[in-house]
Amino acid sequence: MSARTLFVSVLALAAVCGLSAPAVAQDAATIATAEQLRDQVLSQNVALDYVTQLTTRFGPRPAGSPSEQAAAAWSAEYLKGLGFKNVRIQSFPLVGWERGEESAAIVGEHAQRLVVAALGHSIATPAGGIEAEVVRFTTLEALIAAPAGSLAGKIAYVDAGQLVANQDGSGYGPLTRIRGAGPNEAAKKGALAFIMRSVGSDDHRMPHTGTTRYVDGKVPLPGFALSAPDADQLSRLLTLGEPVRLRLSSTARTYETTSQNVIADVPGRVRPDEIVLLGSHLDSWDLGTGAIDDGAGGAITIAAAKAILDQGGAERTVRVVLFGAEEVAQPTNTGNGGGAYLRSLTPAELAGHVFTGESDFGADRIYSLGLPVGAQTSEFARIAGRVLFPIGVLPAGQPELNGGADIGPIVQAGVPVFGLNQDGIRYFDLHHTADDTLDKIDPVQMTQNVAAWTALVWLAANSDVDFRAMKPVTPPAP
Repeated sequence: MSARTLFVSVLALAAVCGLSAPAVAQDAATIATAEQLRDQVLSQNVALDYVTQLTTRFGPRPAGSPSEQAAAAWSAEYLKGLGFKNVRIQSFPLVGWERGEESAAIVGEHAQRLVVAALGHSIATPAGGIEAEVVRFTTLEALIAAPAGSLAGKIAYVDAGQLVANQDGSGYGPLTRIRGAGPNEAAKKGALAFIMRSVGSDDHRMPHTGTTRYVDGKVPLPGFALSAPDADQLSRLLTLGEPVRLRLSSTARTYETTSQNVIADVPGRVRPDEIVLLGSHLDSWDLGTGAIDDGAGGAITIAAAKAILDQGGAERTVRVVLFGAEEVAQPTNTGNGGGAYLRSLTPAELAGHVFTGESDFGADRIYSLGLPVGAQTSEFARIAGRVLFPIGVLPAGQPELNGGADIGPIVQAGVPVFGLNQDGIRYFDLHHTADDTLDKIDPVQMTQNVAAWTALVWLAANSDVDFRAMKPVTPPAP
């Protein structure tokens, strides 16, 4: 066999076996410690303590509110008390939003109250409210296709049906398009206000709020989300073929304020300028106490980093960031907390961010691991799979590409991203509602979640794997 033939054969074998040359495997001691830490945090970690104190002391934490600011100051002290280093608060300007009072009712022959929540950053109605006939659409596209002026003096209503619960939350994105774009599209047709079936998978009479979109620096219409039973009721009335009139009222307002990121490090022992960044967000909507969205995410990442801190740290720096203002749109697209963090980095500091992941999908168990393109077939992936398999975490079928809203800006700037995918089958029952409270956290599932984060981050922070350099393995040409 020639040297060239031997070389090609080795490459082909590597491709079949899922090996990738740029990745460097951890040694046996690093792997053993990852397994040890995984099992250790299953019996004790600080996640439940942090989220319990956060939600009890501060309740809801709307972006830029006094409660979010106070929660950030307290979280910084909490992290210092745990032994984290370089703890700091990074402030940035923000347009805050207050819900005020809101109401909705069918008026006339079928008079009855409805349960609604104003969409985040929606403008107020005129004093005394808005009363008008409702026009129903079953898709955003149908609203977009309505003739110009056809909704003059009316209320646009989009009922695209109930969100179907999926483990990966894949039904959420298509429906949030309605929440983001609906008010502006309704305004184009002359509508006075916009309402929609709230984006949730539950059948409770608790509407799901969530932010709408600024267009040319403003939100054009008052917008509201109807709880699922109320959306059903309104749609049934409309199918009877008779005109239905609604009265809507909101006293929402915006104001100038600041939000902030809370940043804390476990400094690297060997390569401190190389950073593995763990993200979540500190702000929440105002209806519940932000336990699953996203107090739990902060708790999980803090607990994982604390376990590594107690081990004496890793070769690379592990950084925890509790981002501010994730939940809200802004008149200008500055990226909120994630954008503020990115803008604070020099080019050299950005280049030092070697890996990042975000916990912002509740507190339930991790079921799969997504790695960047190229890393899926690497030796690192093989080792991570071996360490995570005993706690029920399998390789994801697709690479991780985006992360989440908080780390999105640095991922778009080129930082490789991983995804520890959480079971979201019940997440959208609670998401953005008054039911997002501490009692909804399952401590056993959250503990498994912490174990997965701890083990993976330990492996990444104790390697010299260059995730940026990884490329998909392709078999050589015959």
